[in-house]
Amino acid sequence: MELLNWIRARNQSMSLVEEIMRVFQSSSFAKTVKKLEKNQKLELDTEIQKIVQDPTMGSEKKGDLKGVFVHKFKLQNTLHLLSYRMLGEDMELIMIGSHENYYRDLKSYLKA
Repeated sequence: MELLNWIRARNQSMSLVEEIMRVFQSSSFAKTVKKLEKNQKLELDTEIQKIVQDPTMGSEKKGDLKGVFVHKFKLQNTLHLLSYRMLGEDMELIMIGSHENYYRDLKSYLKA
């Protein structure tokens, strides 16, 4: 199941009793995911599901990146970082990438 379909299905299938958390993607995140292979997308979906279940899973950053969480995980034996932030009851998936220049790119994306 692709990421967008999973997010839509999750958002639509929640009952009124459950706390509703919508998951949004930034344009940067969506562009990167679009370039991934199918098996990489499946691994990414699993990691996103873990984050949705426990939003405090990633480490919260300080300074310029205050309020942003970064979750580290392996995607086909390569360390990847996924940044997200909570917007009230909702979650925004900001950026995904390898560690090289990640924080520099993240800061410049958030300032724009």
